Amino acid sequence: MEHHRTRPRQPGPRRGAPRAPLPPQARRRPGTPGRRPAPGRSRPAPVAGPARLPGPRLTGLGCGLFCMAAMFLLGFLDDLLLGASLTVYGVLFLPVSALTALWVRGGDLLTAPVVVPIAFAVGLLAVADGGGGFLGGVMGLVTALSTQAGWLYGGTLIAGVIVIVRRIRLIRRRRRA
Repeated sequence: MEHHRTRPRQPGPRRGAPRAPLPPQARRRPGTPGRRPAPGRSRPAPVAGPARLPGPRLTGLGCGLFCMAAMFLLGFLDDLLLGASLTVYGVLFLPVSALTALWVRGGDLLTAPVVVPIAFAVGLLAVADGGGGFLGGVMGLVTALSTQAGWLYGGTLIAGVIVIVRRIRLIRRRRRA
């Protein structure tokens, strides 16, 4: 039985077709790294740089999901282990907001300062002391938001500064290219 193609053809070279020559900027020049040294000559050992943190690049949605899940988990653990200490929750919020701003990809930079305060409120659901029922929970959330506003503003400021610095570096890099 013959199977017909179900997808439209994609532009570009076909499999097995000869490759086009590389442009001049992609060709290696003699003496550049990546070439084998001449016989009898040894290459210097590469120097290991400092260890770097992983740099995942999250989309705007992924950034929001990461931040909200992390804050809800930290709020739940704070409630479970420390008896819902709002100060500990606020301190834990600062590195999460910094990581959120560092891990969002360049095209979605402006989502980080927006997502961070929302995630703070989502995590407060686990920590806030709600009297009873829906209205008691809402009242506990509003009270916790008003008393912990300093942590909220601090984390949002950290995310905003990191995003601005990353945006400036991105613009400068594009201008140089």
